[in-house]
Amino acid sequence: MTIADLLQIIRKHLASAIISFVVVFAAVAAVAFIMPPKYTATAEVFATYAGQSGETQTTNDMSSGANYLNTQIKTYPELVKTEAVLQPVIKDLGLDMTTTDLAGVVTATNPTNTFMVDISAEVGDPQQAADIANSVAKNLADQISSDLYNNSSSSGSPIKVVQKAQTPTGQSSPNIPLYLAAGLILGLIVGIGVALLKDILNTKVDSTDDVRELTHASSLGTVPQATILDDSRPVVVAQPAGSEAEEFRRIRTNLSFLTTTATQGHGRLLVITSTDPSEGKTTVSSNVAAALAEEGKSVLLIDADLRHPSVAHKLGIEGHVGLSHVLSRQASPADVIQKYWKPNLHIMPAGTRPANASILLNSDLMKEMVEQALTQYDYVIIDTAPLSVANDATVFGRMAGGLVLVTGKGVVEKKELENTATALQAAEVPILGFIFNFADPKKTHSKNYYYYYYEDGNKRSSHKGAKSKGEKKARK
Repeated sequence: MTIADLLQIIRKHLASAIISFVVVFAAVAAVAFIMPPKYTATAEVFATYAGQSGETQTTNDMSSGANYLNTQIKTYPELVKTEAVLQPVIKDLGLDMTTTDLAGVVTATNPTNTFMVDISAEVGDPQQAADIANSVAKNLADQISSDLYNNSSSSGSPIKVVQKAQTPTGQSSPNIPLYLAAGLILGLIVGIGVALLKDILNTKVDSTDDVRELTHASSLGTVPQATILDDSRPVVVAQPAGSEAEEFRRIRTNLSFLTTTATQGHGRLLVITSTDPSEGKTTVSSNVAAALAEEGKSVLLIDADLRHPSVAHKLGIEGHVGLSHVLSRQASPADVIQKYWKPNLHIMPAGTRPANASILLNSDLMKEMVEQALTQYDYVIIDTAPLSVANDATVFGRMAGGLVLVTGKGVVEKKELENTATALQAAEVPILGFIFNFADPKKTHSKNYYYYYYEDGNKRSSHKGAKSKGEKKARK
């Protein structure tokens, strides 16, 4: 995975990454500000060596003493936490603590290559911290000098307080800047991790970025998830002033720029398919056909999905006689074509399901019929079977010089879509563009158009962003 891939994944799941970052950072910040402050005070003691009393120390004696002291001083940090040292501290200061409690707030360290011992106390009261550190240092010195080495004839390692603990002026913990920095880093790590995890777990196509990345094709438009699209009429017929109708008009405009096969500079062939069933290709085909007819273009929509006919059912028209009868020479195209909504919009249903659909659709008669239709219509749209069901779309795609792929959000697997793109590339059938279906309505409604709708017979407007004065007048 490259940095570019990582940034793409983060951008795709940006909302989840941001939410995770904010939650983690807020939690760490809350801990930092809620935790009670603590103050640390430190006293320093210095250890010395005393030889046998009354004897003059030679160089060897001094060397031996240094080695002895070096060994002894390593035990002092542990000696600090013993009851012999801490109990007198509790008594002297009147602390409401046990020796175990006091041992938890006192630490002692021996800096490397020194005969010093640093004794620190960390509690919520700055003055008490200084008092405890000083008292522990004093009692440690007393214990070593008086109890452990009370035989004057033996060598000892007495210690002396060389630096008393001062009352701290600032808290030692929590270190708020450090906590916030840690929260920032941890939040970034968790946010990126959540984005990566979601991308790994989400095996279905979830956005236009997924489709673009897997197919290397351009987006022709995005169709939102909307109940109006379940209507038996295309949205430009049922709700011409709605935002969904505007989306299909945008798709219509983008389709006009596609380079497809034409017959003597006349009709244009559009092949619309999908990878899997239930991605909404028939709904898209019907609405695109209606949007083109609305513009005044002569359009023929052919239901070439003979295995699972759906155009007639979608549009609420008679569909028992259609393409299958033409290809089996039981009827002529003129016998089965039906006008719909406008005189320039014609529909050829699939007809009854034949047993030899693949043979009929690959026949010379089918090719001749399409070529003849292209001389009579501005657009011939073929709604064909999903590529996971049959290879019909590839055949028609060769005739059209490419095809339009409808991809449904949360329907097709990423791997399956990638395999579809690879298979089409191997067959030398380019994906001219894709239409992303079932998208989140909140993310698809453009902020740059002005549309109207009717309610209770009164004309009302819904402003979706700024338009120029000329465009507003044109729409009115």
